[in-house]
Amino acid sequence: MEIHAHHPMQELFAQLGLNNSPAAIDRFIRTHQLRKEDGELYRAIFWTPAQAQLIKQAIDADSDWSESVDELDVLLRR
Repeated sequence: MEIHAHHPMQELFAQLGLNNSPAAIDRFIRTHQLRKEDGELYRAIFWTPAQAQLIKQAIDADSDWSESVDELDVLLRR
């Protein structure tokens, strides 16, 4: 069994090149809401190509970042 490190949301936002202050993360989540029918997170129109690639690779590879990416996906679809 493989154990992955969990990266906090602030680290994911930093990895994505986004402002990672708690207020900025809350604002991002409020202003970038998705619906379930919007498809996979990495396909959202607000990502840059590099951000979308990082998100897709995290999920595809089940990397250390995948848990944080999944958490962000849930937060954006509330």
